[in-house]
Amino acid sequence: MLNICIFAGARPNFIKVAPIIRAIKKAESEKAGIAHTLVYAGTESDATLEQSLFEDLQIARPDVYLGVDSINLNEITGRVMGEFERYLDSNTTDAVIVVDDLASTMAAAIVTKKRGIRLAHLVAGTRSFDINMPKEINRLVIDSLSDLLFTAGEGANTIAAREGADISNIYMVGNILMDTLKASRDRLRRPAIFDDFRLEDKRYIVFTLNRRALLADTENMRAMVDAMLVAANGVPVVAPLRGAARDAVSAIYSDTDGLLITEPLPYLEFGYLAAHSMGVITDSGNVAEEATFNGVPCATLNSYTEHIETVKYGSSVLVGEDAHKLGNAVTDMVAGKWKKCSLPDRWDGRTAERIVRIIAAL
Repeated sequence: MLNICIFAGARPNFIKVAPIIRAIKKAESEKAGIAHTLVYAGTESDATLEQSLFEDLQIARPDVYLGVDSINLNEITGRVMGEFERYLDSNTTDAVIVVDDLASTMAAAIVTKKRGIRLAHLVAGTRSFDINMPKEINRLVIDSLSDLLFTAGEGANTIAAREGADISNIYMVGNILMDTLKASRDRLRRPAIFDDFRLEDKRYIVFTLNRRALLADTENMRAMVDAMLVAANGVPVVAPLRGAARDAVSAIYSDTDGLLITEPLPYLEFGYLAAHSMGVITDSGNVAEEATFNGVPCATLNSYTEHIETVKYGSSVLVGEDAHKLGNAVTDMVAGKWKKCSLPDRWDGRTAERIVRIIAAL
């Protein structure tokens, strides 16, 4: 029996590992000799892990919670290393799959390799080329340690190979997020806010914000949101915001400003909101990738993207933290003047199937 540990460090990771869990369970039912355990770095009481998330993703809650709840990155790294070490002491593990680039992800990767266990990195080869970003350091460390590098596109393949990874260990499996979107497409739920705000399909814009650097610069954030609202020209801007982002934006704007701030939505409801919008404005790579899948115009509030395919082939335009560029992008969005887009290679909803086939052959 091949025992696989799937490690999740934060809420967005579950959206990416869900297809792998379903693919492994299918293999288990076919007696393929493979089993899995889902381990979460955080606590069982984590408010971001609402039960509806797991119901929407059609997976069970984590089997194991490491119980780490700090926000200090170095403390997270140390505590996760200690707790994950104890987990591996008590559980036979043949391979560990880690996702993305969190401090907890790096911690789990380091412990895995110190134990001589095979390490697989999902969404490998992504880079900002800004070494001052903590996540960039995490990416470099995780990729350098990984035995299997699962990438979403040719650009990530090239980066991983250029940095010294053995080509035989690099697998372009596609974008795992597309698997979740494809599996969820027929189950999306129309949110109640459509009636509350009298929204009509393709007649509103979705706005999400989370990045700490953007929130910290209050003056520039205000300039960017002002530019967005002016360019929207009366088109409602719906903002399902969470935590610090909600507090920061609510302190400056009210619903009378044309920005409709709402509670965070369940996964399937947010999926419906984004898919039926006129356009999306976001600093989230995941939301930008979803926009490409849905063919919805997207202005990305960053100077780089983890997946350049969303810009090269998809519907995303990078506007950085520039209010003028954002305003121009929203003007084009509202006017229906957007570039043509398509789905990148292997963003076909079969990524998890490829990954499990590769791991099962170990």
